[in-house]
Amino acid sequence: MSAIIAAAAFAGSAPRSDAHPHVWATVRSEIVFGPDHTIIGIRHAWTFDEFYTAMAVQGLDADGDGVYSKEELEPLAKVNVDSLQEFDYFTFVRLHGEDNFLPLKPPVDYWVEYDNTVLTLHFTLPIETPIDPRPKDVDIDVYDPSFFVAFGFAEKAPVKIAGTPASGCTAEVDQPDPESAEAAKALSEAFFSQLGPNSSYGSQFAQTMRVKCVSQ
Repeated sequence: MSAIIAAAAFAGSAPRSDAHPHVWATVRSEIVFGPDHTIIGIRHAWTFDEFYTAMAVQGLDADGDGVYSKEELEPLAKVNVDSLQEFDYFTFVRLHGEDNFLPLKPPVDYWVEYDNTVLTLHFTLPIETPIDPRPKDVDIDVYDPSFFVAFGFAEKAPVKIAGTPASGCTAEVDQPDPESAEAAKALSEAFFSQLGPNSSYGSQFAQTMRVKCVSQ
C-alpha cells in the first residue's frame, strides 16, 4: 500500500478509483551541506493536491474550531513519514552515472501545515554517510515506484542549497520525458496493482536534482 494511501486511510478516507496517478505532489527541496562542504541531508516540502488534502484532514480538527493546529496535524505527519519508509521516502540518492543508491536515515524535523486549501509535508532526510559532491556530481531522484503519486517540482525555486557548500556548488532540476507520463495513462489499474516497493517503473517519471561543484 502506498504511503499516501496509508495517510488517507488514517484520516478515514478512501483513494479515488480512477487511473494512475491518484495523488499529485509539488516538490520543493533543499540540499543541506555540512561545515565540511559535504551533503548531509535533503530537506523536503511536498504540497499535495486539494482532493487528497480534503480526504486527509477529515476528523483531525479535534476541538472543532475550524483551525488545524500543528499539534492536531502531528499524527498525520507521523503516519506519513512512517509509511514512507517502505518506499525509501520516495527519495533516491546516488553519484551521477552510478546505479547504487546511497542509504538514508529516518526523517527528522517532520511536520504538516494546512493553509485551508492544501497540505504540505515537511521533513528532513539525513544521509547516512555524507557525500562530497566535488569529485563527482550527485543525483537525487524523487518518485513513487508504483506511480500512485505523481511528483513534480515547483516552477519557482524548486531546489535550493542550504548550509555551507563549497564555492562553485549549484543545484538544478532535470525534467523527465513527458511522453512517458502520457503513455502511463493508458495502462490499467491491474498493471499498477502488481507494482511493489521494489518496482522501478516509476523511475521513468523521476525528476532529478543534480548537485554540481565546479572548482574555482
